[in-house]
Amino acid sequence: MTKRVLTKRLFVSLVGLIAFLGLASCGDDDEADSGVDQSAVGQSAVAQMSGPDGSPMGSVTLEQGPLGLLVSAELRGLSPGAHGFHIHTVGTCEPDFSAAGGHFAPDGKEHGLMNAAGAHAGDLPNIHATADGDARADFFTSRMTLADGAATSVFDSDGSAVIVHAKPDSYAAEAGAGDRVACGVITRS
Repeated sequence: MTKRVLTKRLFVSLVGLIAFLGLASCGDDDEADSGVDQSAVGQSAVAQMSGPDGSPMGSVTLEQGPLGLLVSAELRGLSPGAHGFHIHTVGTCEPDFSAAGGHFAPDGKEHGLMNAAGAHAGDLPNIHATADGDARADFFTSRMTLADGAATSVFDSDGSAVIVHAKPDSYAAEAGAGDRVACGVITRS
């Protein structure tokens, strides 16, 4: 092998090593870039869901992971079909559930998962109930957290609630999901 070939191979190897080390060091930034307070990882919360008459309708659990929040719903007593499913801004479920306020939106975004100007942090995909009224769903979001003091925490000064609506959410600027048929205040578990 000539000196020139060896020099070229050494140069390519060094460039490859530098690129590898650069990528490896970026891995440490992924955690910080996620926006998740890592002290909250492993925390969980639950919302015991009930209907307007107080009848139990299942539960929604929230689990904090290193990159965001896993929201899992196990519901019953719904009408068959799709239903709007949201985190609302106030942790209360007064008789008609209106006291839970609007959708959780600490970042000031508009409504609608398909809205170019949206979506609220509390906008989640519709849930779908079977013919017997049961619904099971898992959603992941990086736009909310269980961390105390975080701007996107569901545990802000007035808490948060989970609401299920009578009709499906449109995913557009106008929600149109209809009446609130189930509510649960989010509490630490």
